[in-house]
Amino acid sequence: MAAINEAFLYDFIRQHKLCVLATSGLEDHRPEAAVVGFAVTERLEIIFDTVRSSRKYRNLVTQPRVAVVVGWKHETTVQYEGEAIELDGPEDDGFREAYYAVYPDGRERAVTWDGLVHFMVRPKWIRYSNFNDPVVIEELRFS
Repeated sequence: MAAINEAFLYDFIRQHKLCVLATSGLEDHRPEAAVVGFAVTERLEIIFDTVRSSRKYRNLVTQPRVAVVVGWKHETTVQYEGEAIELDGPEDDGFREAYYAVYPDGRERAVTWDGLVHFMVRPKWIRYSNFNDPVVIEELRFS
């Protein structure tokens, strides 16, 4: 078994195109989970898009702390917690390009979908869990 480090996690996460993103409202604390298409950078930042009219968007701008689950096939997952940041300037083009590399049609959506925005999540805590023999569960913390 390879060491669980950032390179290992990047290789695992980038094999997937969908994740479950959990958010909560600041005022009512109601949880919301959504399956979203995403991309990941080598620094383990997760990029996804959403529309401003969604519950997810309202939650993200009022309470940017999120949880993400990637994987689940063969009882192997990455649980991920971090803080979401809305991408809104040309300095964020590299993140959007990483997303477009996975979802080339995202470029067209960015132009044609009303209110479409991108978010980037920086990791604060990640747990890799593989419940196959031998069982491996390891956590990483990020500053």
